[in-house]
Amino acid sequence: MPKKPKKVRLFSALEASKLCGVSNQTCVNWIKKGFLEAFTTPGGHYRIHPESILRFMEGRGMSVPAELTEAVRLSDSKNSLLIVDDDKELNNVICKYLKRYLGKFRILQAFDGFEAGRKIFEERPSVIILDIRLPWVDGHELCKKIKADTAPGSPIIIAVSGMDDEKAAIINEGADAFFLKPLNLREILHYIKNIGEISCE
Repeated sequence: MPKKPKKVRLFSALEASKLCGVSNQTCVNWIKKGFLEAFTTPGGHYRIHPESILRFMEGRGMSVPAELTEAVRLSDSKNSLLIVDDDKELNNVICKYLKRYLGKFRILQAFDGFEAGRKIFEERPSVIILDIRLPWVDGHELCKKIKADTAPGSPIIIAVSGMDDEKAAIINEGADAFFLKPLNLREILHYIKNIGEISCE
């Protein structure tokens, strides 16, 4: 049985403050002012990606501890893919299929726009399969937000829809590819495997 992939290390505001050699409140103030990128958990706590702390420290000439360098290295070595579709049956079918063929990917799932937004910022997926018609926050809005915001990195967005006339708009909003439902999963797999900078094996 393959090993369970480790989750990317996230730092609390307190942990980040210790890395930077400042008080917890100073770190929280940096986050509130937008100097240090962070996201908020459902419980109201800050979580910070190691890359964000590294950029912040390097930008201010701070000495970077080995613990942070190692956390960034491990984070960079992970590939993950997020499936966003409110059709749970289809979402599960896509998940099961891709898990068979994408050995190094962590396959994640979200079933509405809000859950997707949280997982994008927590997990920083390399690839997002994004249904356009979603409850709460639709795929158009989510796609534009992902492409406009540097915090989650630059994931490849594969938009999917049952309506062919959605294609032009979503591509214009930043999606990298569009597939029409009912989906040909082999075509999607082929597309992912041919993204040059992403290792699938």
